[in-house]
Amino acid sequence: MLTLAIGALTARFVKNTDDFVLAGRKLPLVLASSALFATWFGSETVLGASSEFVEHGLLGVIEDPFGAALCLVLVGAFIARPLYRMKILTFCDFYRNRFGKRVELLTSLCMVPSYFGWIAAQLVALGLLFNVIAGIDITLGICIGAGVVLIYTYLGGMWAISVTDFMQSVIIIVGLAYLAFDLFQTAGGIDPVINSTPDGFFRFLPDPQPMQVVHYIAAWITIGLGSIPQQDVFQRVMASKSARVAVKASYLGAFLYLTIGFVPLMIGLAAMHVYPDMVATVNDTQLVIPTVVLAHTGLPVQVLFFGALLSAILSTTSGAILAPASILAENLVKPYVKDQSDQNLLKIMRLSVVGITIAATIMASLQSNIYDLVAQSSALSLVSLFVPLIAGLYWKKATEWGALFSIILGMVTWLYFEMSAFDIPSLIPGLLASIAGLLLGDTWCHLRRPSS
Repeated sequence: MLTLAIGALTARFVKNTDDFVLAGRKLPLVLASSALFATWFGSETVLGASSEFVEHGLLGVIEDPFGAALCLVLVGAFIARPLYRMKILTFCDFYRNRFGKRVELLTSLCMVPSYFGWIAAQLVALGLLFNVIAGIDITLGICIGAGVVLIYTYLGGMWAISVTDFMQSVIIIVGLAYLAFDLFQTAGGIDPVINSTPDGFFRFLPDPQPMQVVHYIAAWITIGLGSIPQQDVFQRVMASKSARVAVKASYLGAFLYLTIGFVPLMIGLAAMHVYPDMVATVNDTQLVIPTVVLAHTGLPVQVLFFGALLSAILSTTSGAILAPASILAENLVKPYVKDQSDQNLLKIMRLSVVGITIAATIMASLQSNIYDLVAQSSALSLVSLFVPLIAGLYWKKATEWGALFSIILGMVTWLYFEMSAFDIPSLIPGLLASIAGLLLGDTWCHLRRPSS
């Protein structure tokens, strides 16, 4: 109810599309940093990453939170300042201004579908959460969660997301910190928990074997590079009140994500140590933390934990809905609409939010496996959008044909390796093909110029 109230209150700040998509570029450091921290801090971090950490140790969580924190650091160092100066509304606006309308259309068609699986995964997590807490049917829980996110995102856009992200970040930090303190106190401190782990559990580097090194690199770049050309990250950075704040918010968001992101990992480890018999009866290690919280903590701790988890999922879902809705309205619908006024575009954006939410809700209702849904929205941006972005920003000789070849060749190669039984992660050949496509397209374009 508080989240919905914030959505209604922030609606008064939304006067145009810039307010709706980028909060009018007025966010102070605190709001911008909390928004960036909340970008991916959802069900995957609290439940998925903690499960991976318990099963595989530190090497199992390179992708998240380490890769996610790397993404924000790189955005702050190389992306935030040049993009902020361009005063653009979406990432695809950059591709249009730099490479032309064909690249804008292709990147839009790549980016919008990539969010559906991610949004659906968060909605499934909301449905499961309502089911665990209140016994509500999962499908009904999905619809309730989607309805809440839809209302406040529709009303307040990026303003609502930013303010609720700040509120939800406070709840996340307090709730997880209190649960961690309670569990480690029961365990007799942190040393017994650490000492109970097997040898090599906290090893950070892989064995010096070629395939292990390749998989290790793939884990770093999946989110570390792949999420750089994503609209949700772009919106949260560009909503800052200045380029300097955008850079600082990226660094601070990375620090918060890496530090707070480790709390659920350690909670999962402590739960395994304190309640080994109970954990052994849980079929899915993702449910270890909720099971322990429900069975062996009092009501105040349960409220804090599930409130924190609910907040994390809501904040991730809202940003993930607004991102493709902005691209759908600005880059796919607007060019074909006669009334190009800002107020009409604002209506289209709000309708796009509704459409994206409905589509993701249907997808979530049909597929209840979070990991399968996330896999459907995996590495498309890395193999198709990352290379043209970097080339467009830092290589003056980059051309439209280079960008087109890069996107198509990277995507086709990635899909081929995804569907084949190769041991090598499909990200690696996809990224290399994207680089080769850029060089091939640029070379071909430059060779044609003298004759034309």
